[in-house]
This record gives sequence, C-alpha cells and structure tokens, in this order.
Amino acid sequence: MTPPAELAKSDPKSVTESVRNPTALEEVDGDNGRPAFMLTKTEIKLLGIAGIGFFLDAYDLFIINPVSTMLQYRLYGGNHLPTNLEGFMKAGANIGSVLGQFAFGYAADAFGRKAVYGKELMLIIIATILSLTVPTGSLSPDNCLIYLAVFRILLGIGVGGDYPMSASITTDRANLRKRGTMLSYIFSNQGWGSFVGSLATVIVLLAYKKTMEAGNVSRVDGVWRILIGISLVPAFGTLYQRLTLPESTRFKNSQKHHHHHDAEAQNDDDDLKKTQRAAEDSQAGITAEKRAQDEDKKSVDCDSAEVEESESSEGPSIDDPTAEPETLVKKKAHFKEFVQYFSEWEHAKMLIGTCMCWFLLDVAFYGINLNQNVVLQQIGYDGTDGSPWERLFKVSTGNMIITALGFVPGYYATILTIEILGRKFIQLQGFLAAALFLAILAAKFHELNKASFIVCFAFLQFFFNFGANSTTYCYPAEVFPTRFRAFAHGISAAAGKAGAIISALAFNTLSKKIGTPAVLWIFFACCVAGAFFTLLLPEVKGRDPDLILMEEIKARREKLAAEAKGIQGA
Repeated sequence: MTPPAELAKSDPKSVTESVRNPTALEEVDGDNGRPAFMLTKTEIKLLGIAGIGFFLDAYDLFIINPVSTMLQYRLYGGNHLPTNLEGFMKAGANIGSVLGQFAFGYAADAFGRKAVYGKELMLIIIATILSLTVPTGSLSPDNCLIYLAVFRILLGIGVGGDYPMSASITTDRANLRKRGTMLSYIFSNQGWGSFVGSLATVIVLLAYKKTMEAGNVSRVDGVWRILIGISLVPAFGTLYQRLTLPESTRFKNSQKHHHHHDAEAQNDDDDLKKTQRAAEDSQAGITAEKRAQDEDKKSVDCDSAEVEESESSEGPSIDDPTAEPETLVKKKAHFKEFVQYFSEWEHAKMLIGTCMCWFLLDVAFYGINLNQNVVLQQIGYDGTDGSPWERLFKVSTGNMIITALGFVPGYYATILTIEILGRKFIQLQGFLAAALFLAILAAKFHELNKASFIVCFAFLQFFFNFGANSTTYCYPAEVFPTRFRAFAHGISAAAGKAGAIISALAFNTLSKKIGTPAVLWIFFACCVAGAFFTLLLPEVKGRDPDLILMEEIKARREKLAAEAKGIQGA
C-alpha cells in the first residue's frame, strides 16, 4: 500500500480530485489558470475579513512603543518609565495572546469555526475601549501603567485568538493551489498594521505640533489615546462580517456525509465484532447459549450507556470503526483525540517543529522589534535631542522608515514565491539569511556607519518576513488536518508568543548586563536552531493533510480487519 505522504506528493492531481468529494476544500475560487497571487473579488473579501485581525495585531502590538514614549512625558516629566513596569506593559499583549491562542484554538476545533469566529474581535474592541479610559489625572504614574497593562492582556487574548481562527477559516476555504498565497496575504497585514501605526503617529503629532510646542506637553495625553482609538475603525468595520460568516462548505458536507453512512457503517461494524467475538469464545470454550444469556443481562446497561454517549458526544473518534474515514477527518475534535493523534511520532514531530520554529523566530524577531530604540539610536532617529514634540516625531519617522524598508517588501516577496519555492525552502533560507545579518550586526555593531547599519538592518527585516515570520504562520495551518488544525495552530502560535514575552522582558536587562552585541549573538543562535528544527517539517505545497489522515485511518482499519481474520482462522 502506498504511504499517504507519498501518495500526496507523487500524484497532485489525485490529491486535488480526492479532496473534492467528500473531503473538498471549500474553494473561494476555482483553478482558473491565473497566477496564484492574482485574487478574485471573493478572495479579496475573505482577505478583508480574516486579514484585519493581523492588521490590528501589528498595530496594537507595535503602537505600544510610541505610546510608552509619550507616557514618559505625560506621567514622568520626560524621564524613563520604570524598567519593570515598562516591560510588563510591553509584554502584556503577548501574555494575553498565549491564553487566547490556546483557548480559541481549542474552541474552534471543539465547537466549530462559526460558533467562535468574531468573539475574538469583540474582545479586541472591548479591551481597546477600556485602554482609552486610563485615568492619568487621578491615578499615580505607576498605577496608570499597571491599569493599561492589565487591559492590554485582555487585548492580547483577542489578538491571540485571531491567529488560529483566521488561519483555519482561510485554509478551510482556500483553493489548494492558492492556499499558501492566501495565508501569506492575510499575514502580510501585519506589515501594513505596523506601517499604518507609524504613519498615524506622524499625522497625529503634526496635528498637535502647535499645541505641544507652545508648552502644553500634557496634551500628548490626547495623542496616544487617538492612536489607540484608531484601531477601533477597522475592528467595527469587519465585526458583522465575522459574526455572520457561515460555516465552510467543507465542514457542512462532512456533516451530511456522516448521517448518510451511519447505518451502513454500523452494520459492517456489528458483523466484524460478531466475528471477533465468535473466535474468542471458541478459544475460551464459551457456548452460544451462555453468550446469549450474558448479552441479555447487559442489555439495559448498554442501552443506558448509548443514550448517555449520544448526549455527550459531538461525533465519532478517530478509532471508531463505525464512522467513515472521509467523515472523521472533518469531525469536531476533542482533547482526548488530539492527544491520541499527536502521541504518534510522525505527528508529534511536526507539532514540535512548528512550535520550536515559531518560538525561536519570535525570540529574535520581537526582541528587535519591541526594542527598536536601540536600532533608532544607531541610525540617528532615537529622539535624544530637541523639544518633546521633535523627539516624538523623529522616533515615529524612524519607525516608519524601518517598516517601509524591510517589513512590507519581505511579506510580498513571500506572497509572490510561496507557491513556487515552497514553504520549507523559504523558511530555511529565511532563518539562515537572518542569522547571517545578525552576525554582521553583532560583530560590527560599533563600527558600522549609519548607511551600512540601515542597509544591514533592512536586509535582516526583509529576510525575517521573506522567511520564517511568514512561514511559521502558514505551516501549522497547512500541515495539520482540519479536525486538529485550529488547536495545533494555537499551540504553535502560543509557543511563538512565549518567545516574544521572553524577549520583551529580558532584552533591556541583558543589553545592560552583557551588551547589545552579545544579545544579537543570542538571536543569531536562535535563527540557526530554527533552521535545524525546520528539517522536522515536510514540504506542504500541494499537500492535503485531510487526505493523508484519511489514508492513515483506512490503513489502520485494514490492519485491524487482518488481525480479526487471523483470530477467526485460529
């Protein structure tokens, strides 16, 4: 029998045809022969609904840098924020993200996408509104930071929940040929969120220029509230579409198929069980009459157990021989089945690979991007001189330059090439190229002139995004089957956010103790290790994990049937 993984790779046409009935991906657009990066109106609509979450993710996570600078002037007279409170405030959204990724990932698999989708955006809206209510005029400066950090944790839960939800929603609907491109398009909104955050800061500061330069520095209180409040516009704009988005055709077809085959599958299962029981009774010397008496005695208990099971179960388990394999691959998953599936090394190593790659990537990526003041200082945009307004404006301009140079181009390089080069190649070369530029920055940190540093840092950002920052999001959405996809994606994303939290809390402390170049060498090691863990992952271009799971279930059934025949023959 051809192994499932080889079947999926060797015959792409059979994969595409086999997933159409009844395991088809719900295609938002047919294979019309156009390049994968050319989207239809339907795909653009899906992109808008799912992509806004990543726009808000980047906007809310990266806007905290200029906001924290503004709070220095509003709360501490221009002095630095307390180190511990600054770290807690910056890490708050990432702490919440870990909780959201676990919770929403499990809920999406257990209850269905439609039942959960949109709730994470409601949390983002509520947390954003609460963040705007920080009473800077009545609470002490330290308590104001704690107040803001607490609601940023709530914000993070919503942002984290969007990772597995949007990935699953998109993958369930995407054409197999364009699946990676659609996921990359959605994730690229992270770059635009960061860019718009910097641009909005520049525009709002320009509006407040006269007021602040007239000596009313406290008016910066209005600037940071406006910046946080801007994110409510796209959030409210897509909330209704998320809450009313129907369940995917892929999932609904599996439900219909399940009811159609239940009776036939039950009869086949009964025959198999009777054959096995007869062989076992023959070996044990149990007569048919004795067996009949035992069955009559247990009938009441069995009926009660069946009723209880029907009330508590959402569907068959993977090892349930009464269900068709085509149905099982789409059924809602339970935690026990999740553990059972990933207890096999072939499946566990993929989860280890996605988790470790995302963790190591985010240690380096967020370590740099949540502490861009070090980079801004090197390129002369750290805002160390001039009036408060001039300092804030220079920092915001520097952030926009960094984003435009590396963030956005890297994302679109991934979009254009992901269906050609494949995910594994892009992730490997991204990790290794990022490691190269981190090594250059670490070795020559104090020797590079401004132009050289900007070029090197821009290439670093480019290969983060034309590399592991994009593919670590795509991989868990494509490598795991539908019934485990959202929870596995949530776990992988949570591992990434754990890396981001470590960087946010440890970067400043380590930089002061061992120096920034030494910290960059740590990031270099993380990228090299990320390339190693990438080797655990298969190439997922043109690969349908549901087909592979279905073949695995069929192979397991055939093995059990062969064992039953062996018992009967004995």
